[in-house]
Amino acid sequence: MTGKRAAAGGLRNHVLRTNANLRRSFLADLTSNLGSALSTLAYPLLVLSLGGSAVQAGTVATVALATRLGLRLPAGSLVDRWNRRTVMLLADLVRCAAVATIPLVALWSVTPYWQLLLVAVIEGSASALFGPANSVLTRDIVAPSELADALGVNQAMLSAVNLAGPALGGALFAVDPLLPFTVDAASYALSALLIRRITVRPGAGAGVESGPTGRDTGAMAGLRWLVAQRELLVVLLYAAVINLVSAAIDVTVILDLRAGGASGSLIGPILSCAGAGGIIGSLLSPWLVRKLSMRAIVLGIGVVWTAVLAVFALVFQPALVAVLLTLLMLLSPAAGVVVFKALLGQTPRHLVGRVSAATSLLLNGLAALGPVAAGSLYQSLGGAPAWAALALLTGAVTAGGWLPLRAARPPAVPAPEPAVLAHAVEPTGSERD
Repeated sequence: MTGKRAAAGGLRNHVLRTNANLRRSFLADLTSNLGSALSTLAYPLLVLSLGGSAVQAGTVATVALATRLGLRLPAGSLVDRWNRRTVMLLADLVRCAAVATIPLVALWSVTPYWQLLLVAVIEGSASALFGPANSVLTRDIVAPSELADALGVNQAMLSAVNLAGPALGGALFAVDPLLPFTVDAASYALSALLIRRITVRPGAGAGVESGPTGRDTGAMAGLRWLVAQRELLVVLLYAAVINLVSAAIDVTVILDLRAGGASGSLIGPILSCAGAGGIIGSLLSPWLVRKLSMRAIVLGIGVVWTAVLAVFALVFQPALVAVLLTLLMLLSPAAGVVVFKALLGQTPRHLVGRVSAATSLLLNGLAALGPVAAGSLYQSLGGAPAWAALALLTGAVTAGGWLPLRAARPPAVPAPEPAVLAHAVEPTGSERD
């Protein structure tokens, strides 16, 4: 087993060494996602430090998510027609300018709450275009035989960002509340410079990839295709509710720790434990995927999460939270692998951008309500009842989804086409592209 893992790691490193475009894309993803992870923690902390309520703290994140998801379907359709590298470059420049206004305005006056909401809308709109464009551009710059290794590099990067981002964000916020936003804006600028240097092969990254019939045209084509995959749709709908709970967990942990007197420098490392769990889960995922079915993995997440949230309702201590957040994320990478493999093998090449957008909408549509729901629950009920409500929701969905998921046949995974779907399954939590 050790030899196989070492060989896999060597292949992934080989892909980075031999593909300059992939290196630039990887570094662009790394810098922008790390910057986003810093400000994801800083947004609610800044709202609270300015005297805002728990609902206001959650609303900023919800506005960003809702904007991004509301524009996903038209964005996916446009990305299938426009030059993907240009879309990503402009999206990064817009996000850089928007986030930079937060520390700039603070030089002259107190940051107004409406400005944070406006930045969230602008950033979410640009991210709605960036995500599908990134999915298709990866296909354009990576050979089909190397795509799996390239995606493995990307997954490892996201796990590392989830581990380091919150801790670094909390430390920067402790130094200066505006520092995470300054670094986030700079990360978008650096990402734009790297994307600018990516060379797309002739004929790729621009123009319309038409389908076999006129029925595949339009913004809704990806969603229509996805809805027709009945077995896969059952899994995605179940995962959508789990993602709602995941988004609520992040905000509730911040609010409850903050209410207990914890500083940003302590909250960040605690949230980073979820990233540590993701890294451990990534190492375990090959074994888990071989030993367990898709149904067992997905339902296992529901059972584990219900138990952990119930413990939070009874005992909420920083050290215990750190340990249980690590446990919470152990099965998530394996779930992403099995769902992604099903999508990877079935998506038609001419629908790559639109299916990516539709998948994001299904997986994260409810999650957009998570932060504001968490803020409302915490403000109206308090910490323990809020955790109990989240545990009841997760338990009810797991129990209700047990029979449909057991009845669903595992999605078939045929041999992938030369043009395959990259990054279709978005990570939960801090990943905002």
